[in-house]
Amino acid sequence: LRQDGRRANELRKIKCKPSVLSQADGSAYIEQGNTKCLAAVYGPRETRQKAQVIHNKANINVEISLAPFSMPQERKKRSKSDRSQIDIYLQILQFDGGTIQICINAATLALIDAGIPMQEYVCACSAGCHENHVLLDLNNAEEMADTPELTVALLPKSGKFTLLQMDSRLHVDKLEPVMNLAALGCKDIYEILDETVREYVKDLLHKSSPY
Repeated sequence: LRQDGRRANELRKIKCKPSVLSQADGSAYIEQGNTKCLAAVYGPRETRQKAQVIHNKANINVEISLAPFSMPQERKKRSKSDRSQIDIYLQILQFDGGTIQICINAATLALIDAGIPMQEYVCACSAGCHENHVLLDLNNAEEMADTPELTVALLPKSGKFTLLQMDSRLHVDKLEPVMNLAALGCKDIYEILDETVREYVKDLLHKSSPY
């Protein structure tokens, strides 16, 4: 067992809730172990900077901030919306490792809550190798122990990878088992997110029913 009591192939406990911010078009809150993230989505709406407009494309602006020590980060992506902009704001409320993966998962849930069409969920998870053991979903203590870590983002239904990020060296013999375990973690997270969305929609339908 690991220091936090988990098995090598076990995710941290995940709690998630969509639609937590009434002023946003879509929002979500996720806890993954002791890491907590809040996501807010605004849009699609008219692009503010006309010079950035690309026909039949949309700007997606992502801002990540880490509290209490701020570490803003911006990225730009595209969707199929015409001349529109989607802003995604992510706030790490509590940090215990796995920042990128929890931000991706929270953003996915918030985009779904905003009603933005998506071909698939994008789910992310990390895995690493420590003392010849392949570990799933590293916490901060494991990250700080110089454990080589790979963060993977996956489209669970098609099996396509959208992100492979590694910040340290990993022996080539360990790459495949680490990547495979991270992919399995993504699929497990997909099941959790999908069940959360289904239960949320079911609850909305129940509340709107006149009977």
